[in-house]
Amino acid sequence: MDSTMQETELLVSGILRHGATVHPDSRVHHYLGTGGTGSTTTGFGELAGQTERLAAALTMLGIGRDDVVATLAWNTPAHLAAYFAVPGMGAVLHTLNLRLHDEQLVYIANHAGDKAVLVDADLVPQLQRIIGRLTTVRHVIVVGEARLEAPASVTVHDYETLLAAASPGFDWPELPERSAAVLCYTTGTTGAPKGVAYSHRSIYLHTLQISTGSAYAMSDADRVLPIVPMFHATAWGWPYAAWLAGSDLIMIDRFLQPEHLAAAIGDLRATAAAAVPTLWSGLDDHGVRTAADYSSLRLAVAGGSPLSAALVDGFHARHGVRLTQGWGMTETSPLLTFSRPPHGTPDGEETGWATRSGRLVPGVRARVVEESGAELPWDGKAVGEIELAGATVVGSYFRIGAEEQADKFRDGWLRSGDLGVIHPGGWVELKDRLKDGIKSGGEWISTVELENALAGHPAVAEVAVVGVPDPRWEERPLVCVVLREGAVASADELRAFLDGRVARWWLPERWAFVERIPKTSVGKIDKNGVRRSYADGEFTVSMVG
Repeated sequence: MDSTMQETELLVSGILRHGATVHPDSRVHHYLGTGGTGSTTTGFGELAGQTERLAAALTMLGIGRDDVVATLAWNTPAHLAAYFAVPGMGAVLHTLNLRLHDEQLVYIANHAGDKAVLVDADLVPQLQRIIGRLTTVRHVIVVGEARLEAPASVTVHDYETLLAAASPGFDWPELPERSAAVLCYTTGTTGAPKGVAYSHRSIYLHTLQISTGSAYAMSDADRVLPIVPMFHATAWGWPYAAWLAGSDLIMIDRFLQPEHLAAAIGDLRATAAAAVPTLWSGLDDHGVRTAADYSSLRLAVAGGSPLSAALVDGFHARHGVRLTQGWGMTETSPLLTFSRPPHGTPDGEETGWATRSGRLVPGVRARVVEESGAELPWDGKAVGEIELAGATVVGSYFRIGAEEQADKFRDGWLRSGDLGVIHPGGWVELKDRLKDGIKSGGEWISTVELENALAGHPAVAEVAVVGVPDPRWEERPLVCVVLREGAVASADELRAFLDGRVARWWLPERWAFVERIPKTSVGKIDKNGVRRSYADGEFTVSMVG
């Protein structure tokens, strides 16, 4: 029997329309680096008008259905307008990760077939280095004042001038909801970056998924600060979710230093913020030194790398804010799980839940699979690779042959590359990246658990654990430690600190004290870089035990 409901496509333009008409007075605050009081504000209704003009302007430039429009931009109101204008008009938004090196940017821009690039003025020098090698780009739109020397095949436009010449009231087309809306590329830490084309439908459903009370529960009472960049996995979906809910949005621009983030939170009274753990750690240190006020935050989300119990407990003790975490991937829109402690969790037990990867959000299916492909139980003990399925999970990569990506899927499920367990009730706990887990004497050692345990030592500012070859056990842990300023600790002391916190046979023999640990373009610890540095003899390694 057929239903009697109306057939309505789930489109990005529908998210735009709802926020603009139901919440026209909600505000977008553009932080300008002079403290929260120096920010500019724009109403949702006004920004929706700018979005219409941007879509009209792109149409005048010849951008049509399925054309790819790239952004090389920070978290700004103009970038937010592009989030809606480009997919809303039927084109595809491609967010370029400005932290990738030039060769990767050239590769993904050409692979995507970018026809136009919207670029922030302060990022023009970066675009200048590669513009002559972008074979499909025909238009560059500069937001702000900057001069770009472009090939004769490329026309350069000023953003404000272009919008002023465009007509208001763009008529958003009816599109197939399964057509591509946003194109995001992985960071390429294990090979060339791979493209994931989010559909209008997947974005709409993901927006609803993360808006539930089990996840972020945004509303018009919130003022939302997505510190996570809009060039990375749509800023974890926060701009779309905040707009749909009518939450005020704080656009942090390029000001990602702790003093600016603290000012944005304290002066603008942010109620929700999302960032990688390294930035939360920086905010923690800054807050201790300056007595910064984070009390407005009801929701503080970490993601991108595991959240340690030491940071959760310390941040709560020092600032009264309890950190939570989400787990996701570019391939999954991105959120998969969220670590809000279950209702009724006794006092003192919240941290144990917060440091798990989290409970599955609605619409996501997960299973844990051993190497043979056999599915393992949700008992919190059986370790295997986590595999994923659902309407917000990628089914194939963009413009990559079936044979090249066959190892990324199994029976239609996405292979996450993460080792973990699933507890009863859908709680996922990641143990390691499959490529990072240490197989020592035939048994797994979790680098994540070692790192989280060491993070609890008061002298440790940052730590990374990787597996390195061992003549007897095949692999053993190497620990790289960055000590806090002025702190002193030896390898023997840290090894003794671990004793009793992890299995004794896990205790590392190899230790290196370093000034910095390499990071990826999205702020995660670059374990490939750590392994390369070790192999090249760049670390002074002490043997203990």
